[in-house]
Amino acid sequence: MLMPDPKDVRTLLSRYADARLAHAERSTRESATQLDDVSYTLCVATATTEINDALAVADRILAQSASPALSRP
Repeated sequence: MLMPDPKDVRTLLSRYADARLAHAERSTRESATQLDDVSYTLCVATATTEINDALAVADRILAQSASPALSRP
């Protein structure tokens, strides 16, 4: 599997959190669509089919990118 850039993963996680919050505050057709769109994109980026799996993979990607041993040249 190709690993997405951790910066892109952070951006997607931020968009997902914003969409979840917006949908929880005011559930509209637009907020549901935005949440579905970012959830799908996060799943595609992490090669998963369920959002909970995508979130777990995204967390691992970010943890690995923060590891000093993996960031050395």
